[in-house]
Amino acid sequence: MTSPVSLTIAGDIAVIEVSHPPVNALSQVVRAGLADCVSRAAETEDVQAIVIYGAGRTFIAGADIREFGKPALEPYLPEVINKIEATAKPVVIALHGTALGGGLEVALGGHYRVALSSARFGLPEVTLGLLPGAGGTQRLPRLAPVDKALAMITTGRQIDAKQALELGIIDRVADGDDVRTAGIDFAREVIAQGKGVRPTSALACHAADAQVFDAARAKLAQSARGQIAPQKCVDAIQGAVTLPFAKGLAQERALFQDLMRSDQRVALIHAFFSERQVGKLPQIQGVRARELATVGVVGGGTMGAGIAVSALLAGLRVTLAERDEDALERAGTTVSKLLMGSVKRNKLSQDQYDAIMASGFKSTTDYADFTNADVVIEAVFENMEVKKEVFARLDAICKPGAILASNTSYLDVNAIAAMTSRPEDVIGLHFFSPAHVMKLLEVVVADKTSPEVVATGFALAKVLRKVAVRSGVCDGFIGNRILSYYRKALDGAVMAGASPFDVDRALVNFGLAMGPFAVGDLAGLDIGWATRKRLAPTRDPREAYAEFSDRLCEMGRFGRKTGRGFYIYEDGKSAPDPQVDEIIVAERAAKKIDARTISDQEIVDRYMAAMVNEAARVVEEGIALRPLDVDVVFLNGYGYPRWRGGPMHYADTVGLDKILNDIKAFAAEDDFLWKPAPLLQRLVAKGETFASLNP
Repeated sequence: MTSPVSLTIAGDIAVIEVSHPPVNALSQVVRAGLADCVSRAAETEDVQAIVIYGAGRTFIAGADIREFGKPALEPYLPEVINKIEATAKPVVIALHGTALGGGLEVALGGHYRVALSSARFGLPEVTLGLLPGAGGTQRLPRLAPVDKALAMITTGRQIDAKQALELGIIDRVADGDDVRTAGIDFAREVIAQGKGVRPTSALACHAADAQVFDAARAKLAQSARGQIAPQKCVDAIQGAVTLPFAKGLAQERALFQDLMRSDQRVALIHAFFSERQVGKLPQIQGVRARELATVGVVGGGTMGAGIAVSALLAGLRVTLAERDEDALERAGTTVSKLLMGSVKRNKLSQDQYDAIMASGFKSTTDYADFTNADVVIEAVFENMEVKKEVFARLDAICKPGAILASNTSYLDVNAIAAMTSRPEDVIGLHFFSPAHVMKLLEVVVADKTSPEVVATGFALAKVLRKVAVRSGVCDGFIGNRILSYYRKALDGAVMAGASPFDVDRALVNFGLAMGPFAVGDLAGLDIGWATRKRLAPTRDPREAYAEFSDRLCEMGRFGRKTGRGFYIYEDGKSAPDPQVDEIIVAERAAKKIDARTISDQEIVDRYMAAMVNEAARVVEEGIALRPLDVDVVFLNGYGYPRWRGGPMHYADTVGLDKILNDIKAFAAEDDFLWKPAPLLQRLVAKGETFASLNP
């Protein structure tokens, strides 16, 4: 087998090339090849300097994900990097593309670093529940200020070449686009100037006192609540500052091994692979997506404007339609404001903004302007009759082959498609608000949706940089259907004795970014109210229906947008509203419910048992193809803590028997709501897990 790492001699310079497409990942053969080539270069008498660079579009973009979860094979990466650093001849690392994770650690092990201006750098191990375990926490603070090293390592965020130069991580940003030449030219300067070797490990760490680390830990306790990897990153970096290099390196390795054994690392790896698996559907394998260049959006409210901005930021041309000139003006203002937000965050230049507004974005009150659109996304009020009318009009106007998509959150996409002469071209594209920010896109496949249209839905998600999950048709699809079930369970906890604020506190402590009642206030309580009223005629009389949310809506209290919901919103701050407790106490009295103390753990158990139980039904019915689809939906659309891996992974972790026993226990209070899903019962009986149903 030919090694992906090769050595050539260019005069007095040894050039080591890593060529392991697509991203030069640090597989065992790459590690072995690097070690071998460095040894041979060091032993070649005429060689005075060594250059290491990556072939293709990048340097080394990190570990080989095909080796995740498997026993490590020699040579281990720390040993290879130590070998590079200990070489008696200057080693120049030439960088382009991305140097991430182990790739950046290799670069830090070199003596000098030169990068093309387009290069990017990062140590993202924390996002997988780990820390850089090959010297990254020890070498980076010897090159960059400790506070900057802390920020990079505890967040996993990337920086560009200009920032890396300013921080001292690299020595030069090279002109041009030939990384090999840039490395050789720099190596020749090193030789000519007699610079010699410069091991990073021999440099003193940047100064930092204990307060820097205490402040980092306090900040992470809030921003990375419940996560152990960021805190251990701080421990490792503090070791770099306070310990000799060898001892700091040993401590880093011990901390790394601790994290390798943690449930959080397993959960985050599960999330990582699930997001790569979720788009692999037998239905669309080998199916070619349709052209996507022009997008129509019907409706310019918060959601429609967000969808338009998401498409504009992805380089697509957008035409947005509203019912009248006043609504159109408001929509245009919203789109402009959202795009200017991207300018302020340096995600978009002023010139790009000007170009988008001049030629990329068009607003109209005439559906005839959708004639040439490749896909038209309806984002009007969540009312079936309104949506049917829109689709009938689009069917008459849009070109053959155009995709007609509904952004409905709950409604029957089959019924919507039936309003057209082309149901095979109709699909649901359920965006999450704010649409230009949220990563999740549920691709709702109706009975007659063609595989080509499904493939195009996934292709559009990729263009928009979103995570697409296929869903079947049911009320609420995957996420909102499960949400409606666990909200009933949490309403039951409130009726039994908890307050909405108890529920929010317990679930935030569990790891959610926001509690469900606070989220309701943010989204608008009238949205859920409209859904409950729509479904009221079909509500089973045996259902223990909690009315307190309806009472708030009847009072015109819809959440943040009205200043009051479950919470009171004043001067940019929120506080629990005591009147909510009064409304709940009155409802309990009317229903003759004796309140009891509900512990935080019971709240979490109710939340998870309800979520997992309904998710099991969603999987068994084929609404979600696999348990991992459910996990990806909740990780990307509902604020579920990523470090818990998703609800189905969590259930496997705590044990499906515990989930089932919790359901049976809660059934003593409400045996209509708490009916065990058949799939869950079968898996427990067989001693199997949800993971066994994933590919």
